[in-house]
Amino acid sequence: MEKQHHRNQVLKQLHRLTPSDHEQKSALIHEKVLASDEFKNARTIGITLSRFPEVATHHLIEIAWQAGKRVAIPKCIAATKEMDFRLIDSFEQTETVYMDLLEPRIDSTKSVTPEEIDLQIVPGVVYSEEGYRIGFGGGYYDRYLADYSSQTVSLAFERQITDTIDRESHDLPVSYIFTEERIIDCQKVREKNE
Repeated sequence: MEKQHHRNQVLKQLHRLTPSDHEQKSALIHEKVLASDEFKNARTIGITLSRFPEVATHHLIEIAWQAGKRVAIPKCIAATKEMDFRLIDSFEQTETVYMDLLEPRIDSTKSVTPEEIDLQIVPGVVYSEEGYRIGFGGGYYDRYLADYSSQTVSLAFERQITDTIDRESHDLPVSYIFTEERIIDCQKVREKNE
């Protein structure tokens, strides 16, 4: 219940962002991501197609394509709560599905394994500085990250960061969080707090 309450509170705050504020803050986050070694060194990036009020990702995806990187977005398999990341090189290879999410079209995309993805950009609603997150409630990423061993980062507005999050044994932290104001090295925060 605590997670749901926290999620709802932060979503309310995010919905108060004006379109220009949202765009400006997303652009500041993009600058930090693009300058990072994690992004520069990644050949294949796993990412979702954002919906307001999430940090915008479409422009980041376009820049990744221009830089010659492969971009994989998830197809959610509702029956098993698993994700199949599939390569796209155009937004025309997507379709609107469950909960108005944009997902890859199976007929025009190719599946990639977790081992092929160098950088996974993990979505969420609420984050602690230690890198733990409250997602949208489906548990898809918790399952996926259990078998993923490369770099994980999240993009978040500063108002999505909180002091602590009640976490469960299966919760896995991300390595870095990029906000409009800073880059949080979650590993360092966890070490400091131990």
